[in-house]
Amino acid sequence: MTTTPGNLFIISAPSGAGKTSLVKALLQTGIDLKLSISYTSRPARDEEADGRDYHFVSREVFEQKLKQDEFLESAQVYGNFYGTSKKWINETIVSGRDILLEIDSQGARQVRDAFPATVGIFVLPPSLEVLEKRLRNRAQDSPEAIGRRLASAREEIGHVGEYDYVIINDDLDKALQDLKCIVHAESLRMTKQLVRHHSLITQLGEVPVP
Repeated sequence: MTTTPGNLFIISAPSGAGKTSLVKALLQTGIDLKLSISYTSRPARDEEADGRDYHFVSREVFEQKLKQDEFLESAQVYGNFYGTSKKWINETIVSGRDILLEIDSQGARQVRDAFPATVGIFVLPPSLEVLEKRLRNRAQDSPEAIGRRLASAREEIGHVGEYDYVIINDDLDKALQDLKCIVHAESLRMTKQLVRHHSLITQLGEVPVP
């Protein structure tokens, strides 16, 4: 069986749509998918670990990597920088492994420029009311910050038409099943299967038609 390049999946969502919980649940299923760990200049939160949630670096280190063209995509969000390692993405795709990137629409456009075959998945909340409730229940931000996040969410949702699939995250189990189906379906695309199972398909093609 021939090794084919891996699929590159992007998953985006407005803050509070439940994207991080959905991705965490997907990875816990044991699916053969590598999560890209972004670099960021923001400080780690109490529950976060370097190398697991992000690669935490200083602003100076991030800017140096940016100057050296080490990022496939990068963005500035709420005053902090985020970026995806170009080298890691290229090496992982060539090895045949599928990759999942958690990035916003700005980063997604940059990735699609480099990898047009990227599969885009957008996660939506069931309503703006639910989105606002989720943000307030976090108890992490001030009312002013929540207002800014809601305004940013509306802007982010405006890019939903740039994606291939849309998942409504009203029920986590249902959203997880939808996400798993997308990943599995993409692995069965004709172009992938023709390369992956070339010998079998060639052999079957030589069988006389009854």
